[in-house]
Amino acid sequence: MEIKMPIKFHGNYVVSIRCGSEESRERCQKLTMRTLSAEEREQSYRSKGVDESVMPTHQITFYDFGCKRIIEGRLIENGEDRAVFRVQDKEYGFAPFKPKNA
Repeated sequence: MEIKMPIKFHGNYVVSIRCGSEESRERCQKLTMRTLSAEEREQSYRSKGVDESVMPTHQITFYDFGCKRIIEGRLIENGEDRAVFRVQDKEYGFAPFKPKNA
């Protein structure tokens, strides 16, 4: 599935990480999102007995405070200004960073 939110490699984004009732927000850079191929999903998840309804659909790579982070999650919200992925018991939401004085 194609991500609707425009992604620029050198852009700044806000990542919201929600786990239960707790939520943290951070900035990230060098954001990329790609769809996992059927072969990758088969090797990584079906062979381990993961149910199709919770199986990750995308690989997301971003830099957070200089550290490279790679996650695999299921796309649950796909909007023009926000993309949200479920990663086990957490939700990762990505949106373009907009300065308060802009």
